[in-house]
Amino acid sequence: MFKLICRQLNKKQWLSMILIVLLVMVQVWLELEIPDYMSEITVLIQTEGNMISEILLAGSKMLVCAITSAICAIVVGYIVAKVSAGVSKKIRSELFAKVQSFSSSEIKSFSTASLITRSTNDITQIQFFIVIGLSALIKAPIMAVWAIVKISGKSYQWSIATAVAVCILIVAVITIISIVLPKFRKMQTLTDNINRVTRENLTGLRVVRAYNAENYQTEKFERANTELTNTNLTAHRFMSLLNPLMNAVMSGLPLSIYWIGAFLINSAFTPDKLTIFSDMVVFSSYAIQIVMSFMLLIIVFIMLPRASVSAKRINEVLNTESTILDGDGVNVKDLDKGMVEFKNVSFKYQDADEYVLKDINFKCKKGDVIAFIGSTGSGKSTLINLVPRFYDATEGEVLVDNKNVKDYKLKDLRDRIGYVSQRAILFSGSVLSNVTLGSKDDNLESEDVKQAIDISQSSEFVSKMSDGIHSRISQGGKNVSGGQKQRLSIARAIAKKPEILIFDDSFSALDYKTDKALRQSLNEEFKDTTILIVAQRIGTIKDADEIIVLDEGNVVGKGTHSELLKNCAIYKEIALSQLSEEELKNAR
Repeated sequence: MFKLICRQLNKKQWLSMILIVLLVMVQVWLELEIPDYMSEITVLIQTEGNMISEILLAGSKMLVCAITSAICAIVVGYIVAKVSAGVSKKIRSELFAKVQSFSSSEIKSFSTASLITRSTNDITQIQFFIVIGLSALIKAPIMAVWAIVKISGKSYQWSIATAVAVCILIVAVITIISIVLPKFRKMQTLTDNINRVTRENLTGLRVVRAYNAENYQTEKFERANTELTNTNLTAHRFMSLLNPLMNAVMSGLPLSIYWIGAFLINSAFTPDKLTIFSDMVVFSSYAIQIVMSFMLLIIVFIMLPRASVSAKRINEVLNTESTILDGDGVNVKDLDKGMVEFKNVSFKYQDADEYVLKDINFKCKKGDVIAFIGSTGSGKSTLINLVPRFYDATEGEVLVDNKNVKDYKLKDLRDRIGYVSQRAILFSGSVLSNVTLGSKDDNLESEDVKQAIDISQSSEFVSKMSDGIHSRISQGGKNVSGGQKQRLSIARAIAKKPEILIFDDSFSALDYKTDKALRQSLNEEFKDTTILIVAQRIGTIKDADEIIVLDEGNVVGKGTHSELLKNCAIYKEIALSQLSEEELKNAR
C-alpha cells in the first residue's frame, strides 16, 4: 500500500510531507512541554514564598504551548487532506487509464462490477487512511520515543506499570487484527458481489418485471446483502472490543501510577516527598502521552487492514499487463488502403481448451463487401473483433492494408476502422456528440456529420427531436428506441470516413425497409470503403461480393449468394429458414 501511495506523490506533495513531519515534531514538542510546566506550577504552589506572578507566567507558557500545538494540528490536517485528495485523484486517473487499455479478456477476468468497486470504494479506503492514519503514523512514534526519553530514570515501578499497559494494548491489537483481516478481505469481495447483483437487476429491470421475477431478484439481493452484513458485523464486533479496552487502560494507568506513588511518597523522607509528588504528576502525564501514542497506532492498525486489502485490489489492476499492446508503427505511405486479409487464423479465449476459430483464410480488396453468416456461436463476431484488435489471433495473421494488425499503433489502426457493435451503445450527451465520437473532424456542423445522419437513415427522427442534432441523449440512449440507437451508432461509424466499416449484426434492430435503404446509401456513398458485415438476415447480405459461411469456427462455404445456394448446404438451410424457394429464386 505504501508503495502505491508513494508512487503517486509528486515533488510538491513530497515537500508537503516533509512539512507535515516538521509540524508534527513541533506539535509533539509543545505537547510534551506542558507536563514540565505543570510540574513547575505544582512545585511553586507547594513551596512557600513564591509570587502569584511566577505561577501565572508558567501557566501562560503552558497556554501558549497548547494553542500553538492546536494551530500546528489544524495546519497538518489541512495539508494531509490536500495530499490525500491529490493521491486519490491520481490513483483514480491511473486506474481508469489502465482499464481503458485492457482488452475484453482482461475486463472479463475482473468483471465490470469489481472494476467499479475498485475505482470507487477501494480508492475511498486509501484516501480515508491517508487523511486519518498518515498524521497518526507520523505522530505516534515521535511522541512515544520522546515521552519515554522524558520519563527515563524517574521510577522503575512507574515504568513497569506503563510497560504493562502498553503490552496489553499491543497483544490485544495483534490478536484482533489477525481475526478481522480475513473478514475485511472478504468484505471487499462481497461488495463486488452486491454491486454485481444490483447492476444486473437495474440493467435487466424490464425482463425482471416481464417475468414477475421481482421476488426472485429480491431474494438474490438479500442473500448477497445478508452475507455482507454478517461479515461486516463479525469484523466490527471484534473491533469494538478495542474501545473499552483502551478506555480501561487509559483509566487504569494513572490509577496505578498514583497508587504506586502513594507508597513511594509514604516511604520517602520528608524533603523528598515534594519531589516524588512532582515527578508523579509529570510521569502520569507522560505515561498518558505514551499510551496515547500507542492508541494512535491502534487507530492506524484498525484502518490499515481494510486499506491494505483495497490497495492490493487496486495494484492487481495496475499490475495486470494488457495483452493488446501498441506495435512499432507502420509507414502509412506504403499501405494498400482498404485491404483486409486473414492468413491461417485460429483463435481461442484465454484459459479455454477449444478453439473458437480454426484456420480462417480470406482476402478482401478496397471497396469489397464481405459478409459473414452462420449459426449462433459459430464465431462470426469473434472473427471481426480480431480486425480492430479487441482480441489478438492465437495463431496466424490478420492483415489490414497489407500490414499485420500487431504492427500498428492501436490509434492508427482504429482510425482506419468504423465499428458498429452488435449492441448499440450511446453515451450521455447530444446526438451530435454521439455521432462525432472518435471523428477526425472537429467541426461539429460539418457536412460529414449531416451526411452520416442522412446515410444512416437517422435524419427523419433527428429532425423531429426538440433541438435537432443538439437534442439530449440520456445515458445508454434510454430516451430513444432500439432502432434509433442502432442508426445513430451506424452514423457514428460513417462520420469517421474510415477505410474499413465493420457491422457486427448491426442491422438486426432495423426494419427491412430501413435496412435496404441504408445499405443502398452505403453502396452509393462508400464505394471505395471495404465493408465487413456480420448478419443473420439473408436479405442483408445477399448482394455482398463474397459471403463466408461459418460453422463451429470453421469456414464451410465461400462465394456469392447464388453460388452458396448451389454449393453450401448450411447456407441453403439458413436461407430456406427465412425465405421460400420462390423468394430465393427471385433473389438470385
